[in-house]
Amino acid sequence: MLWLMLLPFRLLAGLLALVFFPVLLVLLPFVLLIWLPFKLLKLALHVAIGLVALPFLLVLGVLGVIVGGIVAVATALPFALIALLVVGVWMLMRRPARAW
Repeated sequence: MLWLMLLPFRLLAGLLALVFFPVLLVLLPFVLLIWLPFKLLKLALHVAIGLVALPFLLVLGVLGVIVGGIVAVATALPFALIALLVVGVWMLMRRPARAW
């Protein structure tokens, strides 16, 4: 029932679309003529900034990986020492008793 109530609005929208579609087709080349150069300029600026920033970002990424590796080793080192101590005690305890 709602579609029947909204039918006049749909008809009006369809009629306006039929009236303004030719106008839009005529104005579209002018809009593209104005809009497209700015879009291309934006693309060129993004590419230029990206090419300038890329080496710095790569260096920072490599430095981040190196620092992260150092932190990971520094964090794991105490646990490695404890594990070495545990393995040493385990090796001492698993030795069979010597027969005299």
